[in-house]
Amino acid sequence: MSEVLRRSELLADWTVERCEVELHAELTQESLAAADGPDGPPDDPAARKARHAEPPAAVEGGEYDAQAKAEEVRARMLVLADELRSFPPVMFGVQDDPGEEDGDDYGFAVAPEDAMLAAGALIYATDVLIDELFEDVHTLEQEDTNVGTCDGPLWHLEDLPERYVLQYDTRFARRFLVTVIAMTTRFTNGSFDQLSCVAEELALRLLLGQTTVTLELFGLLDDGVSTALEAFAGNVYEDMDHEWLYDGSMDGIDEGAVGSALGIAPMAFGAWFTPFNPGRHVHPSAADEPDTAAV
Repeated sequence: MSEVLRRSELLADWTVERCEVELHAELTQESLAAADGPDGPPDDPAARKARHAEPPAAVEGGEYDAQAKAEEVRARMLVLADELRSFPPVMFGVQDDPGEEDGDDYGFAVAPEDAMLAAGALIYATDVLIDELFEDVHTLEQEDTNVGTCDGPLWHLEDLPERYVLQYDTRFARRFLVTVIAMTTRFTNGSFDQLSCVAEELALRLLLGQTTVTLELFGLLDDGVSTALEAFAGNVYEDMDHEWLYDGSMDGIDEGAVGSALGIAPMAFGAWFTPFNPGRHVHPSAADEPDTAAV
């Protein structure tokens, strides 16, 4: 789309702010599973188009019911909420000591069930994020390239700051995947204290994005759950300096001299996997090599 704009004189000054495609997870998976089987789509494009225009096939017990699926996923997320052991409800905006005088409102800024759904959605989305990052790593390995020149489809690595897109190679992708796994392991085993490095800040950003997309997919992202996720992000992030990495107009702010002048912690690409201070730790498989200096 950007290339089309550049080549069109009348649209040369336009920019693409957002480009989005939404897929129905279950139906997409069924289609992929059937691609090489007897239920695979016809070769003829016209016949294939007509088939895709048909309503969803009937399922056992009646026609496809999106609401029933949403309730099923919602129930699953509520069960998964207990797996997020490092974060009590107060981290999601639930009032710690509501008292009894507040009546039906209970004094909660966020309802406990909304907080539970947000917590469970984070666990649900963690599985999706990690699986898809594995696929991203595999794609880069197969092409022996980086995100900027990769021809294959990528799930998440393209959502990292664009200014470093040519440096997101296979080695980086592996380190980032390990970082996501290490961070979310601390979320679930109760040992999380603080985010350790810039890579973890970016990993949490991707996780929150995947969580939001998943909830939207099943129609579960209402105002209460959205507020709970915002409270969670606000409580886990110490600051939002990493967002500067996504602002093209602030290119260079991640360098030491510029960032220091504005009171921003070092965010240069070479320091993404460097602990913020000696009290924080990065997984050995993702940590900087002994002879590598952060630049």
